[in-house]
Amino acid sequence: MANVQSTPVVEKQKKKSGAVKFFAFIRNNPIGVLGLLLVALSVGSALLAPWIVPFGPTDASLTARLDAPTWQDTTGESQYFLGGDQLGRDLLSRIIYGARISLMVGLFGVLISLVLGTILGLISGYFGKWMDDFIMRAADVQLAFPFILFAIVVMSVLGTGVWKIIIILGITYWVGFARLIRGQVISLKEQEFIHAAKAIGGTNFTIIRKHILPNVLSSIFVLGTMYIAEFILLEASLTFLGLGVDPTIPSWGGMLADSRNYITSAWWTAVFPGVAIMLTVLGFNLLGDWLRDRYDPNLKV
Repeated sequence: MANVQSTPVVEKQKKKSGAVKFFAFIRNNPIGVLGLLLVALSVGSALLAPWIVPFGPTDASLTARLDAPTWQDTTGESQYFLGGDQLGRDLLSRIIYGARISLMVGLFGVLISLVLGTILGLISGYFGKWMDDFIMRAADVQLAFPFILFAIVVMSVLGTGVWKIIIILGITYWVGFARLIRGQVISLKEQEFIHAAKAIGGTNFTIIRKHILPNVLSSIFVLGTMYIAEFILLEASLTFLGLGVDPTIPSWGGMLADSRNYITSAWWTAVFPGVAIMLTVLGFNLLGDWLRDRYDPNLKV
C-alpha cells in the first residue's frame, strides 16, 4: 500500500497546534518565561560581546569624560548611548563585557559547589554513621564563618583575581548542596526500589549512580540556578570593596566602585551597571523559582 502523505490541511493543523501549545506555555508560565528571557539576554550579550559592542571596553577618550547618554545630551556631542565613565570609556560596551565576568563567576563557582556538595551529600546521606557525623560537623563549622568576612581575609592574603573568587565561592557554598541532597537521600534509601536493587546484588556505587542520583538532579539544578544569582551579587560586592576582579577588567562591581564619586554629577555611571546586576539576578531568581515550582515534589498537591 502506498504511503499516505500529509495534506496541506493536516500540516497547517500541526503548525497551528504547535503555535497554540507555545503560546499556552507562555501564558501558563509567565514568571519562568520572563526569567528565561532575562537570562538569555545576559548570556547572549556575554557570548556575542566582541561583535555587538559599539566601542572597545577599555578605549578611553578624555574628551568624552562623563559624557551624558546620547538620548539625554542636549549638546549633541555625546557618542555613547548610555554615556561615558570617568575616563571617557563607553558605558554600554563595559556593561556588556562585564556580563562575561559575572556569569563566569556564577557558573563556575556553582559548578565547583555543586560537584563537591553533591558528592559529600550522597556519601553523608547514603552511608550515614560516622561519615554523616563528620561531614555535617564540617558543614556546621563552615556555616559558622560569615562569607564576606572569610572572603575578605582570604582575598587580602592571596590578592585579587577572578579564579580566586570562583574557588572561594565554590569551597564555601558546598554546604547548601550537601545538606539538601543528604536529606533527600535519607528519604530515598528507605524506598522499596532501593531495597529491591540491594536484594538483586546491586553495589552501593551502582545504586547511587542509577537510582538515587537521578532522583535528586532536579533539586540540584534548582538550587544551582538560585546560587548563580547569589554568586553574581557576591562577586560584585567583593569587587566593589576592591577585593575581587582586577580593576583593569570590565566588571559590574568595579564600575559601581568607580562611580562612587560621580553619582550626583553623572548618575548614569552608577545606575546602568546597577540595573544590569538587578536584571541578571532577577532573571536567575525567577528561573529558579519557576523550576522549583515545576519540579519540587514537595510543592505538588
